[in-house]
Amino acid sequence: MNLAQTSNYKNSSNPFLSLNYEAALESLGDDYYDEVAAEEFPQHILRWRNNALLPRLGLDPQVVKDEDFITAFGKFEGRKPFLAMRYHGYQFGEYNPLLGDGRGFLYGQVRGTDGQLYDFGTKGSGRTPYSRGGDGLLTLKGGVREVLAAEALHHLGVRTSRCLSMIETGLSLWRGDEPSPTRSSVMVRMSNSHIRFGTFERLHYLQRPDLTRKLLDHVINEYYQDLAAEQDKYALFYAELVKRVAELAAQWMAAGFCHAVLNTDNMSITGESFDYGPYAFIPHYNPYFIAAYFDYYGRYCYIHQPSVCQLNLEMLQEPFKAIFDKDDLKFGLAKFDEYYQAEYRTLMLKKLGFVELPHPQAKELLNLTIEFLGNSKVGYHEFFYEMARTFSAKWRDEPGFVMNASDVVPVPGASGIFDDWCILYHKILNDLDRDRLDIISQTLAVHNPKTALLRPVIESIWEPIVQEDNWQPFYDLVQQIQSRQ
Repeated sequence: MNLAQTSNYKNSSNPFLSLNYEAALESLGDDYYDEVAAEEFPQHILRWRNNALLPRLGLDPQVVKDEDFITAFGKFEGRKPFLAMRYHGYQFGEYNPLLGDGRGFLYGQVRGTDGQLYDFGTKGSGRTPYSRGGDGLLTLKGGVREVLAAEALHHLGVRTSRCLSMIETGLSLWRGDEPSPTRSSVMVRMSNSHIRFGTFERLHYLQRPDLTRKLLDHVINEYYQDLAAEQDKYALFYAELVKRVAELAAQWMAAGFCHAVLNTDNMSITGESFDYGPYAFIPHYNPYFIAAYFDYYGRYCYIHQPSVCQLNLEMLQEPFKAIFDKDDLKFGLAKFDEYYQAEYRTLMLKKLGFVELPHPQAKELLNLTIEFLGNSKVGYHEFFYEMARTFSAKWRDEPGFVMNASDVVPVPGASGIFDDWCILYHKILNDLDRDRLDIISQTLAVHNPKTALLRPVIESIWEPIVQEDNWQPFYDLVQQIQSRQ
């Protein structure tokens, strides 16, 4: 970005064009990206603006107009260059060197009020050199689903990108996996970084360790700043990335979320969740639940997510071997399961109302909980919400009172597993001081909202959009998610 461009942005009356964009990735050179142009759309209707993100950019939601979103993120006026990132990736276990940003680009990078660098990345903004014959566009339903996924996961405590805006664009699209023609949209995603595992895998494929080191130094200096001055910064970076990814996988699992397409080009180098396609939240505890209809062999089913993330981290070692000590890579990855189990145990205990429990007790309670959910027809999200809704101090009096005000669980004597679970939960409550009950009740309420983003829920708000162009159910659902109702 030259000084003239920067001056023009600052003189603009549009708050988004007045932001102080940084050329962090651009300054690395065009070995990592191609400059592209945005699609010109026949229509621009702002369907979603994420006011919650604006203060992080130093913007007042009451000052930012709808037209500001449309000008910046629908018409794409006043900003350039747009950078389509180059990357490869392992897709369903097979290496694909024909990837890259095929329907999006890096719009710009902005320093937040928290000092962190954020990327604005588009989705559905038109063809790039990596579109591979596709139209580079996004269906309106795809945009709606991603807005909902990002907001739901964020408010469930998952480290995730979020949608800044979604604009309906007036084009008719043909897609084989949904009724066509269908409406189109363009979306802007706000994330920690646009850099993926596959960005490094491409450099290894090209046998360019010099570019790998250059990009890795940038990643550490920008996103792992506390490690930048360390002598063994590369080893420490990889160990921290392993920790972040392991914790992310645990967050998905506790939230009952199935990402569906955990290819290495969908893995962020900052350990953040992003790019939600055919995702789904599990209705019941089924470890082999498959979200993507094209995942024929269940490679990315719900229960495989931690192991797939671990495998992706292992494959990422290949481009790093020219820079890292191999023993450091091996040591860093060896702690994945430890990090995963610790985070999963912490998150699941909170869903059960406890900030902490002695390890043997916690293990027994979690095992019984999963065993009951796996053997019953009780909804995964419904069970925990019912715990929060019906929790009572009377649960300390006798096991038969535990969840006895709920209609979704078996009555005493109908399920040996659930009876054992009630006995154990009753015992744990009696091992704790009575004044802890209010904390347990509050913990249950915070971590188990009523609204679960199951597929029928998404369809229920999509139908009014299709049939009547009625967006109110969508906005109501987002409000419920954000307020954790």
